[in-house]
Amino acid sequence: MPLTVGVTRESHPDELRVALTPASVSELTKAGFEVVIEASAGQGAVISDQDYVDAGARIEATRDSVVDAADIVCCVRALGANPDNKDADLDVLKKGKVLVATCAPLDDTAAMQSAAETGGTLFALELVPRITRAQSMDVLSSMATLAGYKAVLMASAQLPRIFPMMMTAAGTIPPAKVFVLGAGVAGLQAMATAKRLGAVVEGYDIRPVVKDQVQSVGAKFVELDLETEGSEDAGGYAKAQGEDFLQKQRALLKEVVSRSDVVITTAAIPGRPSPELVTEEMVQAMKAGSVIIDLAAERGGNCRLTEPAQTVVKHGVTISGPLNLPSTVPFDASRMFGKNVVTLLKLAYGEQELTLDLDDEVVDGTLAAYAGEVHNARLRSILELPERAPKTEEGAE
Repeated sequence: MPLTVGVTRESHPDELRVALTPASVSELTKAGFEVVIEASAGQGAVISDQDYVDAGARIEATRDSVVDAADIVCCVRALGANPDNKDADLDVLKKGKVLVATCAPLDDTAAMQSAAETGGTLFALELVPRITRAQSMDVLSSMATLAGYKAVLMASAQLPRIFPMMMTAAGTIPPAKVFVLGAGVAGLQAMATAKRLGAVVEGYDIRPVVKDQVQSVGAKFVELDLETEGSEDAGGYAKAQGEDFLQKQRALLKEVVSRSDVVITTAAIPGRPSPELVTEEMVQAMKAGSVIIDLAAERGGNCRLTEPAQTVVKHGVTISGPLNLPSTVPFDASRMFGKNVVTLLKLAYGEQELTLDLDDEVVDGTLAAYAGEVHNARLRSILELPERAPKTEEGAE
């Protein structure tokens, strides 16, 4: 019997994405899966029920009927990433289903414990290992690409000047100066987008190894006189730094921030509050009309004056703290999200069996809950649970 993948409508009030698109459905059906979609699930991403039917899916009227029909349930946000409706997500797991979604596992470890207690199987997409083989399943990178792009468009709309240099009969207009803090996926995309719009772009990251990447997208790498050895963890993320380091970093960054028309901050550390990089003193030093887009707002923000989900004006500077920029481009965001999910499903369940190969590091690393326990090693460490018992030669634990 083929496995059935179900897609439910998003219950988070600000979410317009959908977990699978018609292109994703076609790929899954070709791989041997059956697909059921809750009616109007794709409405926010401008995808009709008929589009799904044409791709080979079956439409079910309600969430419950989708869950009952599916072996594997997919959604964009669940549990910790959907806090007002997490009980409904736990109900899916209680029915013995596989749930695949972003779950904010490092921010809400208690929800991961609750998920494990249901006995269901939970794939938390934020836990996809940052290895080359898993890049096609990396939802965080896909969504960060869109966030970096959209952040620049937000800044250009709020800035009271244009980005490119223009030589006109009325005189020469100098280009805007854009400074991007953080050279991860979002930061690099922001730098590239700002450069394409004609701005003079500078980028900074505490990891000196990213200098070539910053330069490759046309930005100038800002180098500060700081000790940065060991600034990157095994997963490729920037490590959290002590307050002494941050104080020196802020002092050196002030000059760059003050001369910039736009500052885009992207420094986020999974499971930790965002580091404060832009102080109120720095904001005061910026020119009136300047703009800050803080992509780390969800975890408190990189700017002292950021108000999550709000756009405010402080000391003449416009400061925006958007929380879910990928959802503002829901069609393409859903297309990328769906491709990531399909690739993971084909890896984990391509043989049309619910038994999982825990020797596969992608499967093993992405599992938040499995067989009645918190599975992911990092989550177990945070929850102070003992390490899982090693497998026997026969493969049983």
